Amino acid sequence: MSLLIDKFKLSPHDSAREMTLECVNSALPSMHQEWSLADLSLDGIVLLDDKRAVVDANPRALVFLRTSLSAISGYSLWDVVSQEVATQHEEAAELALSDVNHYVFVVHESFENSWVEYTLRRNGAGFVLNLREAGPAQKYQRMLEDSKRSNQLIFEANPNAMWVFDKSSYQIFAVNQAAIVFYGIARKTFLNLGMEALFPEGEGIQLLHSLHADKDGPPEMRLCRQKKKDGKEALVELAWSQVNWNGRQAVLVSLADISDRHIADTALKKSNAELQQSLFAQQTELKNVRHDLLTFTQAVSSDLQDSLHVAHNFAARLAEKYSPVLDDQGLHYVKRIQASMSQLARLVDDLRTLAQLPLRSGKPEMLDLVPICRPLFASLRKLDPDRNVTIEMDSRLTVFANRGLLTIALTCLLDNAWKFTAKKSEAWIKVGLLPGNVAGELVLVVADNGAGFDPIYSSNLFTAFQRLHSSAEFPGNGLGLAIIKRVAQVHGGTVWAESSDQMGASFFMSLPQAQPDIA
Repeated sequence: MSLLIDKFKLSPHDSAREMTLECVNSALPSMHQEWSLADLSLDGIVLLDDKRAVVDANPRALVFLRTSLSAISGYSLWDVVSQEVATQHEEAAELALSDVNHYVFVVHESFENSWVEYTLRRNGAGFVLNLREAGPAQKYQRMLEDSKRSNQLIFEANPNAMWVFDKSSYQIFAVNQAAIVFYGIARKTFLNLGMEALFPEGEGIQLLHSLHADKDGPPEMRLCRQKKKDGKEALVELAWSQVNWNGRQAVLVSLADISDRHIADTALKKSNAELQQSLFAQQTELKNVRHDLLTFTQAVSSDLQDSLHVAHNFAARLAEKYSPVLDDQGLHYVKRIQASMSQLARLVDDLRTLAQLPLRSGKPEMLDLVPICRPLFASLRKLDPDRNVTIEMDSRLTVFANRGLLTIALTCLLDNAWKFTAKKSEAWIKVGLLPGNVAGELVLVVADNGAGFDPIYSSNLFTAFQRLHSSAEFPGNGLGLAIIKRVAQVHGGTVWAESSDQMGASFFMSLPQAQPDIA
């Protein structure tokens, strides 16, 4: 402390310092060791006399003040700090020290972007000023304030109507702009309301019961009604959650107006109900029509078959018994009658097959087409044994399909190929399977080198009773390809055909391949 006294003697403010020396010297024995420790402290320490003049300072304090002891010794604290700090805190510090023993303030050093906390305390006849970094604490304080401002901005700008009420008094103390617009209530009036005022009578109590029943539960949501300023009620989707709002136990309420959506949903439900009713009526009508059609088909085909059978028998008896007395013209007529009866019988069979195909659809299975095609080719050769037709097939053609329907389709396809290669001296027919354009699909192909067709008319091929050749040139009734198309549709596939310069034709049937059940 002797050095401290020497410094005072060098100062121009001798009269003020001499008055302080007596107080300082009286404390020399006890303060000597403490001040040595203060030199090592991370906090700055400045000794002031009773007039707030600087008596001494440790090295850390001089760093904070960015000066030397000789430059500030004997000067008032308020002359050492910046004029802005002195103006802001001198009067407040004097007022505080007259009532309590300390005064604390924080100074932002903009040049170094640092924060320093000043704590001024009474110490005997004088004062002690402590200085320490306040950066981390001040930083967290600023972050907290920024967070509060951000939360307030989010709350205010939220498009959903939001308001906050005190959990104990139920008084509304915060409301955003969306809520003001939704309810049509001015902010000042809004903040004087209790939360029950926004609910139709009795409905707000249900919310309060939920709050008390589940104090720590997650945010809840429910449909309820809200009252507006004009007395109208709106259906809303209301959510609430218990929050700590600036240290206050509160409940945050958020709502979305769903009145229009409710009206739209109601109209949609009504429309769906009417549509379902109409669909059910149409399905019932379609079922009845289908039943009537099947009944009619069965009755007509049965009656026609009987009549055709009788007519064919009479024509045969006529040719057998009266051929000696019939001239050539008469015999020609009898043969025409028999041919017409056979053609009509085939037509009835094909019509019945086409109408009853859906009834014949059973469970699909893995099957080999080769054993199905061989007897069909054998039947065709038996009807026309003099023809020379080459048949090309792989040794095995495995596909997942309905056996009965695919047999019908192959019968029509092979009969068609056999018929249109009749004028070829060296005819051939190929049967095979190709991968489809869609994953898990196979394509059945039946190709021949027969008469072919004009590609312009390919879209008409699979229409019932549509023929591209005359019956005199190639007999038939035009139902075979229509039956093939129906079989493909039942399997969920399609059909198409290709021909090159009317030199042969290829018919394709896509067959989606579902995975077979393995027991």
